[in-house]
Amino acid sequence: MQRRQIKYGNNQLTPWLRLPGVVLCGLLILLLLSACTNNNYAPIYNLERPKTVTKGVHTVRKGETLYAIAWRYGRDYRELARANGIRWPYTIYLGQRISLYKSAPPASAPSKTTQVAKKPQQRVVQPKPAPQPVVTKGPISWRWPVKGAIVGRFNGISNKGIDIKGKAGQTVRAAADGVVVYAGSGLIGYGNLVIIKHSQTFLSAYAHNKKVLVAEKNKVKAGQKIAEIGSSGASENKLHFEIRKNGKPVNPLWYLPK
Repeated sequence: MQRRQIKYGNNQLTPWLRLPGVVLCGLLILLLLSACTNNNYAPIYNLERPKTVTKGVHTVRKGETLYAIAWRYGRDYRELARANGIRWPYTIYLGQRISLYKSAPPASAPSKTTQVAKKPQQRVVQPKPAPQPVVTKGPISWRWPVKGAIVGRFNGISNKGIDIKGKAGQTVRAAADGVVVYAGSGLIGYGNLVIIKHSQTFLSAYAHNKKVLVAEKNKVKAGQKIAEIGSSGASENKLHFEIRKNGKPVNPLWYLPK
């Protein structure tokens, strides 16, 4: 009787072992997928910055500015403003729907008039001497936002700026004169973030701060303390620094002193 039970058990297992290889592979894949769904993996959008987005609609959330939304989708804030009929000073409202589709730019005459009217104001203010070297490119004088070793370099894809290693609480300074257009933690992957508008063309960003010391609409001078280094949104204490020209990331090392 015992031999018959063993034989019967073996006969029950045999059909599984004789299944075609393709079927067995399919069963294994299903098992692996079901196992993965039980783990708390980080969503993909947390790991990489999104590429330039020109389709869809963004609904304004608490604390967001037009500059921050443009930064999120790799767009020029002026382009988004034109496409959505938003005029200076680019005020937006909670729940407002921002179209990400591109539209034809307005006639060149009004655009030039606006730029000509604002350029003299940018050139009147002369940068004060700073203890660190300064490089002047166009109307903007750039300086390093913090002292430290570069631990991450610009490649325009996975890193749209540079990463500078530092100590928690170390001073972060404005890289040039400008106006704070965003101060918050609403952009995934940046932690506590400050964005400064330096001109109609250039913006700079300071991410992963421990503490932010400025607020939106604050005017800042080059070298002014704006934040403290931290690890918010990062695995180590560092400053992630970006410069964007017309909404597109550029290598900060092209503008900072050697």
